[in-house]
Amino acid sequence: MPSSQELLTIISIQTDIAKLGPRLDDVMNRVVEQTLQLVRADGVAIELAEDGDMVYRAAAGTAKAHIGLRLKMDASMSGLCVRSGEALRCDDAETDPRADREACRRVGLRAMIVMPLRFKDETVGVLKAMASRPGHFSDQDVELLQLLSELVGAAMYFATHDESGDIYYKATHDHLTGLANRALFMDRLRLNMGQRLSSGQAVGILMIDMDGLKHVNDTFGHRTGDAVIQEFASRSRACARASDTVARLGGDEFAVILNPVDVPGGIDAAVDRIQSALEPPFDFEGHTHSLAASIGSAQSPCDGHEIDELLELADQRMYAEKRERKKKHEVGTVH
Repeated sequence: MPSSQELLTIISIQTDIAKLGPRLDDVMNRVVEQTLQLVRADGVAIELAEDGDMVYRAAAGTAKAHIGLRLKMDASMSGLCVRSGEALRCDDAETDPRADREACRRVGLRAMIVMPLRFKDETVGVLKAMASRPGHFSDQDVELLQLLSELVGAAMYFATHDESGDIYYKATHDHLTGLANRALFMDRLRLNMGQRLSSGQAVGILMIDMDGLKHVNDTFGHRTGDAVIQEFASRSRACARASDTVARLGGDEFAVILNPVDVPGGIDAAVDRIQSALEPPFDFEGHTHSLAASIGSAQSPCDGHEIDELLELADQRMYAEKRERKKKHEVGTVH
């Protein structure tokens, strides 16, 4: 049986989830983060069943780098869990025939617990705890995750039952702006990068950081801050083509996948469109607010072929741009 402390932890997680309300992506992210400590896992993911695949829609720990990863339902333990509706435990992925050995090696796991997540009498996904050491998990860990998976299923229901009921949309889109969230951004990026290899077309990434959001929140309150975020998102989305993906990664962080990049000059043109769209001031409740952003970019293949290196490069260029903008502002203020 779970200990008193472990049960208190479950109750604490339940309280946290209740405070989040109908924000499914936030609920799932909170669950995977809390599960890490609960069963001493190296990585945790919530995978949803979509079009014959199991897709990492929330992840923490070592699994976080693989958010958006797709596994074949008919060749993975996650898919077996969805089909059977039963909790599964694997002590060693190298010897367990139910596990997708190559996928487990890619993620770096040897042991796992896979719990079904039920929504409206249907198993729609799994809560998966992972460890790099064989035999890491115990029967008690299975019991704890059983309690937690029931909680997640209930949260999924209450997060969607008053609206469209589309669990997949709510799990992949930011609740405030309606843009793609981090999980969908990474899913699309992996897909677009894979298509680039076969088509030869360039794929671009823009990493975007809103300037001045903290000042708005501190001065006018979070209601105004949310309105500024929504306006920023709306203008950014209006600049995008149908083939592009505009995402809110969290807080004041946004990103765009340009698929394909028009060569030459496609990246610069996209940045110019966004900056031009942000120039007009935004009026809200009697106050005028300036919208501005620091934008960094990278594109494949000329800047690299790996997703991680492209994201890191775009991030570095974004922060360099932010430092330069801050320096210009300080010089202008002095003069």
